[in-house]
Amino acid sequence: MSALPWSIAALSLLALPVFAAGMSRRLRQQSARLHQELAAQRAQLAAQAVAAERERIHADLHDDLGARLLELIYAAPDRATADRARAILQDLRDVVSRSRGEPGTLQDVLASIRSEAAQRLAAAGAGLSWEEEEALPDPMLDPASSLHLHRIVREAISNALRHAGARSLRIRVRASTAGELLLELTDDGCGGGDVPPSGGGGAGLDNMRARARELQGQIDWTAGTLGGTKVLLKAPLPGGTRA
Repeated sequence: MSALPWSIAALSLLALPVFAAGMSRRLRQQSARLHQELAAQRAQLAAQAVAAERERIHADLHDDLGARLLELIYAAPDRATADRARAILQDLRDVVSRSRGEPGTLQDVLASIRSEAAQRLAAAGAGLSWEEEEALPDPMLDPASSLHLHRIVREAISNALRHAGARSLRIRVRASTAGELLLELTDDGCGGGDVPPSGGGGAGLDNMRARARELQGQIDWTAGTLGGTKVLLKAPLPGGTRA
């Protein structure tokens, strides 16, 4: 009878290392979870601090630099100077929007482009004809793609107004059956359909080519049907081919 307690004691001693090992494993797991939670909290706090600082910078840019540019627009001695200031102001707004990562669909981006184009052309005493396909797809665009589209159209308008003296601009937007965005800008300026040589035409056209490549597309210049120059942008849309 006296051997039973010794047997129990012996079994307890044998089980003790197993129990200790299990406790140690659980403690390590709990410690790892706590470290992960603390790291996630630190990352969230850091992201919130960065976002708050970014918003402060955005507000400063808008209130200070934006206000100064508006003053320059209204006080400009001529339409050309006002248009340059207006384009710079839009570039500033683009930078702010992109850094915020604000999402948007193709229709959102086109509506913004159309509004900006109408304002710039009206301020310059020129007209805008906007033709958009009714069944145009409306995929989501990332901020970079949105920026590239804005900048390409903005530079094309600048060229039509400043260099060709255009009095009207026609913008056509449609999609191909291959799921590509087809964007045409035709002016009635004095360019006479002058087509820049491949890789030539200055920094502005080089930037347009670079942005088209970023969109995985291509851009070309041909003689326009209105007597000036036509800019043609072709770029794939998210979502593939059309039904």
